[in-house]
Amino acid sequence: MHPARKVPAGRRGYTLPGLRQIPQPPQPCRTPDRRGSAPPLLLQGHIDVVPAGPTEWEHPAFGGDMKNGFLWGRGTLDMKGGIAMMLAAVIKAKSEGLTPAGDIILALAADEEAGRDLGAGYLVTEHKELFAGVRYAIGEFGGFSFNLGGRRFYPIMVAEKQVCHLRATFRGADGHASLRQQANPLGDMARFLDRVQSHELPVHVTPEARLMFEAIRPHLPFLLRQGVGLLLDPRMTALVLKLLGARDRTFSPLFRNTPTPTIMRGGDQINVTPGEASVDLDGRLLPGFGPEKFLSELAHVAGGDAEVEVLRHDQGGGPPDLGLFPFLEGLLVGADPEGIPVPMLMPAATDGRLFARLGIQTYGFLPMLLPESLDFGAAVHGPNERIPVEARTSGAGVFYNLLRRYG
Repeated sequence: MHPARKVPAGRRGYTLPGLRQIPQPPQPCRTPDRRGSAPPLLLQGHIDVVPAGPTEWEHPAFGGDMKNGFLWGRGTLDMKGGIAMMLAAVIKAKSEGLTPAGDIILALAADEEAGRDLGAGYLVTEHKELFAGVRYAIGEFGGFSFNLGGRRFYPIMVAEKQVCHLRATFRGADGHASLRQQANPLGDMARFLDRVQSHELPVHVTPEARLMFEAIRPHLPFLLRQGVGLLLDPRMTALVLKLLGARDRTFSPLFRNTPTPTIMRGGDQINVTPGEASVDLDGRLLPGFGPEKFLSELAHVAGGDAEVEVLRHDQGGGPPDLGLFPFLEGLLVGADPEGIPVPMLMPAATDGRLFARLGIQTYGFLPMLLPESLDFGAAVHGPNERIPVEARTSGAGVFYNLLRRYG
């Protein structure tokens, strides 16, 4: 039997009075109030996942197989692997009688991927008192390694793009499909999508992107260092991104607002030309930009034929607060002396944007040393998502040191 299983559950974990079952509202767990010298620290994350998708997996998406040094399955990177690190550290701290310098709040929600307001959004709106005094939170996305120019970097998310969901609607007249219609909404939508896919929106060098790449730049070889300098010159950014080739997929969203088509709607019968068609776009805005500017940029690229409405806009937080960054930097360097932690602008959005409404700065910090062969960006939400078993184990150790040294 595993040693941890010999310890009675009540002694290993923290009890939560009044725990209720789903679908009742979520409740975070908190160490008994100590009122220590340090402010409370929030560990937050989500336990829901996206669908496995139609692509064939090498191992079952929900099998939890351990093969070739990896734990395979949907959510292993986003973000149940990170949740496991947090839980292992908290349970170890409890079993060893560790007393952190400040209260530790563990808030795990199950509504991040759907982007609704039933998880972190509910807590922030209806129970903000639970987070009184919290300045900093640890969550996704960051702390994983990536290699560039022969150096190993650990990006720590300090800022993220904003959610801005759009719907573009095209109208015409219903008609018999045997007759050519002058205005077919599906044709208009196809032309709109072609323009969206074949043209990119303008580049912008935000303070958050500059912070990230200026931290990376000094550690690169000469030619790459010069290239990053040009990347941060708005007159050269678009050209440098084009020259990056495959890397453009990773870096381009850090310099552009992005509209990605995801859901289409059209006719409901094969012999009827529809009178209306629409497409939803998952828009992501750079910090400091609003929907009006986004719609203007989209119309310039895709034309003004569509009726475009904003379905949802989650405004981001203010300028990043780097007060906890040196502490997290030290934890990563302690675990990997060759690693270089850098602040990161996240091209997507996390629940951190919701906690920002309470003035809480979230750091994306799920420490993982990944093999160069693992494309982190492709694995998250893609087929064959997996996490190295050793990365999960060592990451739990970093989290324990975080609890031990915090404050």
